[in-house]
Amino acid sequence: MNAAAGSAGDGFAWAAFAAGLGWSAAAGLAVMLAAFAAGAAKGVHRGADVAWGVAFTAVAGVTCAVSAGHGDPARRYLITAATAVWGLRLAAHIARRGWGRGEDARYDRLLAKAPGSRTAYALRTVYLAQGALVWLISMPVQAGQYVPARPGAVTAVGAALWAAGTLCEAVGDHQLARFTADPAHHGRLMDRGLWSWTRHPNYFGDFLVWWGLYLAACGSRQSAAVSAPAPLLMSYLLVFGSGKRLLDQHMAERPGYAEYTARTSGFVPLPPRWYARLRKAGARIGAGSANTASRSRR
Repeated sequence: MNAAAGSAGDGFAWAAFAAGLGWSAAAGLAVMLAAFAAGAAKGVHRGADVAWGVAFTAVAGVTCAVSAGHGDPARRYLITAATAVWGLRLAAHIARRGWGRGEDARYDRLLAKAPGSRTAYALRTVYLAQGALVWLISMPVQAGQYVPARPGAVTAVGAALWAAGTLCEAVGDHQLARFTADPAHHGRLMDRGLWSWTRHPNYFGDFLVWWGLYLAACGSRQSAAVSAPAPLLMSYLLVFGSGKRLLDQHMAERPGYAEYTARTSGFVPLPPRWYARLRKAGARIGAGSANTASRSRR
C-alpha cells in the first residue's frame, strides 16, 4: 500500500492511522498490565513509574512497525528513536532510584483512599489511568509516523528542543541523585547546578521533549491538528497537575524551601539574578496596579 492510501489532503494516511491507534493502545496497555501484575504480587506499585517510560517506548515501536509504507522512513525512525531514548532513560533512572525501597509515599496516600480492594483500586487509578495518558500524550509520536513528507526545518527545530529537554532532564536527575547519595546532605535541599536555576529541571526538560516531539510530527496539517492536544495536556500536567504543583505542596513544609522558592524560578531555568529582577519588577507592577485600582474606586 502506498503512502497516500486511505488519505486525504497532503497525503496523511487517515485510515492507516486510525487502525494503528488500536495497536498502540494495546502496546501501552500490555506494558501497564505487566507492571500491575508485578506490583500486585509484591504489594508495591511504585513500578508504575518505571512502566511509564517503557509504555511510551512500546507505543513508538509498535507504531513504527504498523506505519511502514505510509510515513516517511526517516521521520518514523527519528520519532521512534527519540521516544525510546527519552522513555528508556527515564525508566532506568526511576528503577535505580527506587531499587530496594518500599512503596512510594504518593501511592501510599492514594491507595489509602481505596473504597475496597487496594489492588483493584491501584489497577484503575494508577495503571489504567496512566495507560490512557500514555496513549493520549503519545499522539504526536503516533501521528507523526504517518506523515509522508520528509523531515524539514520544523522537524529540525523539534529535534533540537527534544535534545535540549532530554539533556536538561538527564543532568537534573544525575545532579539530584549524586546530591542525595551523600550522607552529608541528609535533610538538606538540593539547590546546586541546574537546581539553582529552576526548582524543577526534570519537569522543564519533559516540557521541551514533548513540544519537540510535537514539532517533529508537524509534517502535515492533519498530523499537527490531531497531535496538538497532547503537548498541551502534558504541559498542564507538568505545571498544574501531578508535577510541579503537587511537588511544591509536598515540599512546602521542608525547612528552607520558602527561601529556595523566593530565589529560584519555579519552572523555566533562569539565573538567580535574573529571577530576582523579575520578581522585583512583578512586585512593582502589582503595586502599581493595586494603586490604580484603589484610586479608581474613590
